[in-house]
Amino acid sequence: MSDTFFRMEYTFVSYNIWKGCVFLAKKMIFMIFIYIITAIIILPAIITYCSYHSENTNETQTTETEGELASPEIIRHNTDELEEYIKGVVAAEMPALFEKEALKAQAVSARTYAVRKMKEMNTNTIPYNIGQAYITVDEMKQKWKNNFEEYYNKISEAVEDTKGEIMIYNNEPILAVFHAESGGKTESAENVWQKEIPYLKSVDSSLDKNAPNFETNISFTFDEIIKRFCSQYSDCVLNTETLPQQFYIQSCSPAGYVQKMQIGNKIVTGREVREILNLRSTNFTINIENNNITFTTKGYGHGAGMSQYGAEFMAKEGKTYQQILEHYYTGISFSTYTVKNTFSE
Repeated sequence: MSDTFFRMEYTFVSYNIWKGCVFLAKKMIFMIFIYIITAIIILPAIITYCSYHSENTNETQTTETEGELASPEIIRHNTDELEEYIKGVVAAEMPALFEKEALKAQAVSARTYAVRKMKEMNTNTIPYNIGQAYITVDEMKQKWKNNFEEYYNKISEAVEDTKGEIMIYNNEPILAVFHAESGGKTESAENVWQKEIPYLKSVDSSLDKNAPNFETNISFTFDEIIKRFCSQYSDCVLNTETLPQQFYIQSCSPAGYVQKMQIGNKIVTGREVREILNLRSTNFTINIENNNITFTTKGYGHGAGMSQYGAEFMAKEGKTYQQILEHYYTGISFSTYTVKNTFSE
């Protein structure tokens, strides 16, 4: 009985061992199957997802970076447009035959004037109608004809050599007015526009006496004078009999520009006289003789700020454009401008 029991027990144990081995084998096969499925299907899916997510993230970052890089491109575009505009101003305002340093001084003055107007208008758009003469490249070609390439390159170099440079006073772009030639001295702003501007003071510009047509004469008959002033002022009382006693200069500025003048029963400014009679400047004297009045004018323009011929003569003497500008605009400093309206000394 014991042998039989032992055999039965051995058989039972053997069966259980076999059964356990089968179970382990099935479990191992299942695990291998899971590993295979994971390796073939799930793992690639995870890698693809991560890769896609990473690419999307990089794409977003790249787009943002490109957006950040767009601003300097816009700045560069607008700055280049401003510089092209300045070339057109210099070409219109100053003879291309002038010295390079004079052309540079004109470029900085024109740029400063434009930047100030843009700041006043709160815009980065280039203002083409702000009181500065301007011509296009096609107009330059018509003006200079066979000399176009030489003159254009000369003016372009003057503008590019001073690219972005402006004049400032108290960290603000100045009112960089200019005129063709003074009467020997420039005029202070308060005597032109009745407003004191600290950097627009009267300075010596005696070299202007060498400019062409520095002193000119123009004559009017008594009848012409009466017609012009009585047309301008309806309450003006003026006649040929009393004209010599009622037509005279009352006062001049220290620089020699006429401030006030008696005309009949009215007192008018030198600026008004210049506009009515189309004189070259307010720096004039008068001579009455034989029913004619002769005006002798000196210089050309309002007389404030930089004299263009003065700049030319200073350049011929070896002065740099900055020395020229510092002479005509009292107490200014130089800065660099971008379309973001930032200034750096």
